[in-house]
Amino acid sequence: MAVMRERVADYPRPPALVVSEQLIEVRALGQLLAQTRHSLRVLETFHPPTYYLPPEAMRLEWLEPAAGRSFCEWKGVASYFSVVVGDQRLERAVWSYADPTSAFAALAGWFALYPGRMDGCWVDGERVLPQPGGFYGGWITSALEGPFKGDPAHPELI
Repeated sequence: MAVMRERVADYPRPPALVVSEQLIEVRALGQLLAQTRHSLRVLETFHPPTYYLPPEAMRLEWLEPAAGRSFCEWKGVASYFSVVVGDQRLERAVWSYADPTSAFAALAGWFALYPGRMDGCWVDGERVLPQPGGFYGGWITSALEGPFKGDPAHPELI
């Protein structure tokens, strides 16, 4: 039986916000940073999903507010956090929307992160690959079919 794959080219614009019950695990700086079966996936054309995790799934004591903000035309203004465990730091590796646009209100206070900056991120036990380019926070699994925005092999999507 063939495995159904999601084509990121078929994801909508503006993006969709989809509840997920997949097991999400994130390790950073040698520690379990997050674990949950309740996340939100943002699905945008040509992007692998970005997972947003609820605050109760995160080790909040390891998040330190970081300088700078960014703006998303769909979600609004994001604030950044560094992951700090002992004397180790991952600068601006996590972000959140304190007051997102009404269409993305469910993301308020939830956290997303750059999988490429972590020790590893897993979806239902499968280690994810980070979205190419370093700017985006997409999570690539075997369930997805590209091409993906940010991939230098597809300059039309960069």
